[in-house]
Amino acid sequence: MSSPAIVIVGAGVLGLSTAFSLTRRGHAVTVIDPGGANASSVAAGMVAPAMESVLDDVTPETAALFRAGRDLWPDFAKAAGVALARRPAEWRGGDVAGLAARFEALGFEARRTGDRLITEEDYQIDPGQALGALAQAVAQAEGGAVVQDRVSALVQTADGWSIELGRRSLSAAAVVLATGVEAAIEGAPEATRRLVDGVQPIRGQIGVTGETLADHVVRGPGAYVAPMAGGTVIGATMEPGRRDAAPDWTVGERLSQAAWRVLDRTPAPLDIDWRVGVRGASADGLPMAGPAPDGRALFLALAPRRNGWLLGPMVGAVVADAIEGRTPQAYAHALDPRRFQAET
Repeated sequence: MSSPAIVIVGAGVLGLSTAFSLTRRGHAVTVIDPGGANASSVAAGMVAPAMESVLDDVTPETAALFRAGRDLWPDFAKAAGVALARRPAEWRGGDVAGLAARFEALGFEARRTGDRLITEEDYQIDPGQALGALAQAVAQAEGGAVVQDRVSALVQTADGWSIELGRRSLSAAAVVLATGVEAAIEGAPEATRRLVDGVQPIRGQIGVTGETLADHVVRGPGAYVAPMAGGTVIGATMEPGRRDAAPDWTVGERLSQAAWRVLDRTPAPLDIDWRVGVRGASADGLPMAGPAPDGRALFLALAPRRNGWLLGPMVGAVVADAIEGRTPQAYAHALDPRRFQAET
């Protein structure tokens, strides 16, 4: 039995962001990666507080939290080797006047040109590059490791936790569950189990093509088009309650037609690789990041809805602070998993 100080279960953006945040603070961290594509890899990599706030019509408080999440990215990306693209994001068509009013009300800058709104407040990353860079940074840190395996059970011990894997076990002073929409692991305390099992699955379908269709993010009614390494990503659906992962070709056709309308271009044949990811959402749409409600030295990094990439560094910092017993930062309360405890 080996003894890393902290074990993180899950290698999506929240798990790896938390692991990287902890290794930057000198902690020995092992990430357990179950393998396969996860929802973080099936994404456009939007770090988009302005557009996400306006399109979801969030509260000013949530918009401020999203903005704070974005502001953590430049230093985080530089330290991790993540390529952070700062390029305009554009909205075309629909209720442009209404959207412009929401931009202003939420404190985001945007300029209007006819039926278009353009903001410089949103960033983008490439999910594949970012996941690879984060995993590499964790693995290269002193005491860091990313291992492919599956956790079968958790056992609480006098000193922390025993994590049971396929053919071995790890002991850890602390465990972080970053397990996406997976069922609660056997041995998780009851209140934690209810929170984890209560995460709502949301199926999302995107398409990736090798054709270059736009040099910046373009959004509009029914679709977005965004540059990606070697081509373009077209998205995306949000289908609550669904866990099936097979691409729907009818949905793909609808997205591609909407994308051509957004671009104001005549449809043309494209070779599109349609992909599906299933992300998790909490009841209020914000992640659960921080101490589990009933587990000593057990923490959660779960359920970011569609803002996993935007809020990855923030979630990592909040969980790292909780593990170290630091005074929580201003936005930590909004993400605290225990906010749902009375409801469970």
